Amino acid sequence: MKIAIAGATGKMGKMLIETVINSNNAVLVGALELASSPQLGEDAGAFLGKKTGVKITADLKEGMRDAEFVIDFTRPEGTIAHLQVAEQLGVKLIIGTTGFSSAQLEQLNSASKKIAMVLAPNMSVGVNATFKLLEVAAKLLSEGYDIEIIEAHHRHKVDAPSGTAIRMGEVIAAASNQPLSDLAVYSREGHTGERKAGSIGFATIRGGDIVGDHTVIFAGEGERIEITHKSSSRQSYAQGALRAAQFLQNKSNGLFDMQDVLGLKK
Repeated sequence: MKIAIAGATGKMGKMLIETVINSNNAVLVGALELASSPQLGEDAGAFLGKKTGVKITADLKEGMRDAEFVIDFTRPEGTIAHLQVAEQLGVKLIIGTTGFSSAQLEQLNSASKKIAMVLAPNMSVGVNATFKLLEVAAKLLSEGYDIEIIEAHHRHKVDAPSGTAIRMGEVIAAASNQPLSDLAVYSREGHTGERKAGSIGFATIRGGDIVGDHTVIFAGEGERIEITHKSSSRQSYAQGALRAAQFLQNKSNGLFDMQDVLGLKK
């Protein structure tokens, strides 16, 4: 698989590059960065002490020229810029970016009629297994349990709640055939009154170098069920992204998620 990495000098970008370099069925053919990056022109594997022959570039067409896939864990505005070039070149996208607006999501959906892409707030196989567990739990605990979602990430994360936490809320809400927007409570301050029955509360923690922790609490009378996933490394996200690329190999167009990739919708 010929893969280009967006955000090549960031923590996730470096993990993706390392994972591709060490993969038996993938080759690095592009490394994209902002025009302001001081690493432009450097070999993409320099941070590992390896020569890949791939130079970090801000020229999107140049960086994607030889790619079958672009893996993008950047920011919404960056992903949309990459999308436009990928559409022109027929390059497939694996997107782990979060924080998209409704209009940006519509752009992605429209482009999926021409190219294939996997869009997921979390590429980790473990997290996606957790989504499935939450679906089962939400159906079994639909009466008499209050639901709270707590997420923690590093100090540099710019969106809140995390895309993974929101997806957890969507999975739980769907179990009762309701949109999350009707149930979500994103902040509490002052005299809030009693908890509204059926609501889904969110709490956000930002600090240090926390990779990503998510806990869903189902609090009932006399008992509490907690389902937790903790990431200790970005490696799981990178491995999931390669798995998504493999899934797209025989797809010409369409918008998929990791539940499709892992066959969890069957």
